[in-house]
Amino acid sequence: MRLAYLQAMGIPVWLRRDAEPALLEDAVGGEGEVWDALRTEVAACTACGLHASRTQTVFGVGSTQARWLVIGEAPGADEDAQGEPFVGRAGQLLNSMLLAAGFQREEVYIANILKCRPPRNRDPSPEESTHCMPYLQRQVSLLKPRVILAVGRVAAQNLLGTSEAIGRMRGRVHRLPDVGTPVVVTYHPAYLLRSPLEKRKAWQDLKLALSISESVSDCTPQVPA
Repeated sequence: MRLAYLQAMGIPVWLRRDAEPALLEDAVGGEGEVWDALRTEVAACTACGLHASRTQTVFGVGSTQARWLVIGEAPGADEDAQGEPFVGRAGQLLNSMLLAAGFQREEVYIANILKCRPPRNRDPSPEESTHCMPYLQRQVSLLKPRVILAVGRVAAQNLLGTSEAIGRMRGRVHRLPDVGTPVVVTYHPAYLLRSPLEKRKAWQDLKLALSISESVSDCTPQVPA
């Protein structure tokens, strides 16, 4: 899947030297209890009107020791039903993108700006984002990621507090306000499914994120045989 994705775009694979996939492991001791408490708090949240229409909250998924944090905008119908972010066709493409960068899905952490699905998959309202953002900020604080990959316009604008177009945000390193964590902006996989010619730009964004974290991740470019 990873090779097929890159070969279709005519670009090399980035492999980790310690490439054996890491399986999701729960944090131990007090840290694990903090994650459990936060998840429980999110599941009981009624701060905005979205709680009335949700099937369940979508807290996040992945390794709590992850170096990469991927942030999307909000759960869709599949995510609302399964309680996990990025599980539909867009999620499959995101998995391929992560594999192209040398990561199994389980090696990163994936979350959204909102923990509940907006009706008809509309954009989050400012009020909804304001109520939900503290949960995401606490996830960032617990994870301490080396880099955040903001996936799509809505995620990037909410994270960075800007109305700038995604095309202008791409290609440079941003900093998360008040924290300073590097943020790289890329296109949402759902957009890439509709506009496959933009996948090369998304690969450039992934390489930028890799360049930030390579001192920790120790990534080496290799050309597929």
